[in-house]
Amino acid sequence: MEFGEIAVNTAIGAILAHSVQLDGQRFAKGRVLSAGDIAALQQAGIAQVVAARLTPDDMPEDEAAAALAHAAAGTGVDCAAPFTGRANLSAACDGLALVDTVALDRFNMLDESLTIATVAPFEPVVAGQMIATVKIIPFAAPRAAVARGETLLRELQAGLLQVAPWRAQKVGLVSTFLPDGKQSLLEKNRKGLEGRLAALGRHAIVERRCPHKVADVAAEITALRDAGCSLICLFGASAIVDRRDVLPAAIAQAGGAIEHFGMPVDPGNLLLLGRHGEVPVIGLPGCARSPKLNGFDWVLQRLVAGLRVRAEDIMKMGGGGLLKEIVSRPQPRAGGKTVVRKAPKIAAIILAAGQSRRMGAVNKLLTEIDGEPLIARIVRAVVESKAGPIVLVTGHEADRVRAAVADFPLTLVHNRDYADGLSGSLKAGLSALGAGVDGAIICLGDMPELRADHLARLIAAFDPEEGREICVPTFEGKRGNPVLFGRRFFPEMMQVSGDVGARHLIGEYAEAVCEVPSPDRSIFLDLDTPEALAAYRNNSTS
Repeated sequence: MEFGEIAVNTAIGAILAHSVQLDGQRFAKGRVLSAGDIAALQQAGIAQVVAARLTPDDMPEDEAAAALAHAAAGTGVDCAAPFTGRANLSAACDGLALVDTVALDRFNMLDESLTIATVAPFEPVVAGQMIATVKIIPFAAPRAAVARGETLLRELQAGLLQVAPWRAQKVGLVSTFLPDGKQSLLEKNRKGLEGRLAALGRHAIVERRCPHKVADVAAEITALRDAGCSLICLFGASAIVDRRDVLPAAIAQAGGAIEHFGMPVDPGNLLLLGRHGEVPVIGLPGCARSPKLNGFDWVLQRLVAGLRVRAEDIMKMGGGGLLKEIVSRPQPRAGGKTVVRKAPKIAAIILAAGQSRRMGAVNKLLTEIDGEPLIARIVRAVVESKAGPIVLVTGHEADRVRAAVADFPLTLVHNRDYADGLSGSLKAGLSALGAGVDGAIICLGDMPELRADHLARLIAAFDPEEGREICVPTFEGKRGNPVLFGRRFFPEMMQVSGDVGARHLIGEYAEAVCEVPSPDRSIFLDLDTPEALAAYRNNSTS
């Protein structure tokens, strides 16, 4: 890759390295300079820019990020479209993140241009949560380095990153008591286990209570195993202090085995790992009654995710195993919430209420393109993207439009005032969105070349924390459709009137606008007249 200061009149196709502010316009870094951009720069009196030029040996940053993200993703992992050299990976389900840290280190040492960052190994994650990001550091990466990275990642049998989903468990709980023991302690045992399991999916608990004696506990272990429990937890009235104590002795008497006693995690040091056939039997430390994080959580999470926990696994938990609350690192109390970064929930509003006046007597949305109505073609592209929920606003010939999209998962909203213009349909669509939506893509119903990847690029670019709240597709420096608006603009969008949409917000909130390069001119193409339709059909068949 060539990099440095170059003359503006030779910069067509170069990648702008630093943002340039013009009168009323800002060229962001990473912009591929078009002929129109060069003219604007020259008109502003700018003769030199710092830019990069790719060589045949370079792979563009987005292409490289996408290739490596797909190679890294294992079971239970979704890949987002790349943007500015970054491709994020998210959890497809609730579960436990599994990271091959040895392979991750090998990958990150291949070339300084290639990086992958992940959540911590064995971190509980929720569906939609970002769990890794692939970032290409410069504007391009050496093709040879990307090829080495792909090879390394694809050779991993299970993938660099997986999410093991929570599996429903039938959990047996044995709580023991002493003659003078408190009943409230037994209740606390059950509540502590219920609270932990509730965060890991849906599970059934079968509880048994018995005296703190070897024979009694052994009988309950056998009964729970025979009842089909997939995991058995033992809460002793007295802490386990030795492999030969009451609870481990009971496991042995029931026909089980002790695999490990103790763990390098505090709190949680006195955890006991046993097994009765294929059923794990866990002797719980006293700290497991508390809602605070402790060593039992780490073991329980792996077991509920379907992973086998061995003595070696427990002995490797020392790194990061100091969980005890200290002044410099307070732990969350009961009821505290952990904030996770999830992929934004982006809805799509498809405007399909217009009367197609310029098309004459024909409703352009029902005109067939490649054997299906134009509106169905648009809806199909939106459904195939990551957008959701999808709201389609009808108006003119509503029954026929609804029939054309009857097979798609949509929320249908009717705009009775469709004759008054575009604004009524926009407001009807926004009103149908739920509170959990972070933004919405406003799609026109007459863009025949709209594809799922066009929408995916907008969604990947959207990041309010980074100031990217209005995402606009561009090609050769010109802006097109559809446009993604963040939720904070919805109130102003609800105030528009007449036959206009919300594009005026792009000018009013220039600091929030992110231009998203499109791979083609499809973002400009709509079919408003019979001539445009005829020309499109001729071009499609030629």
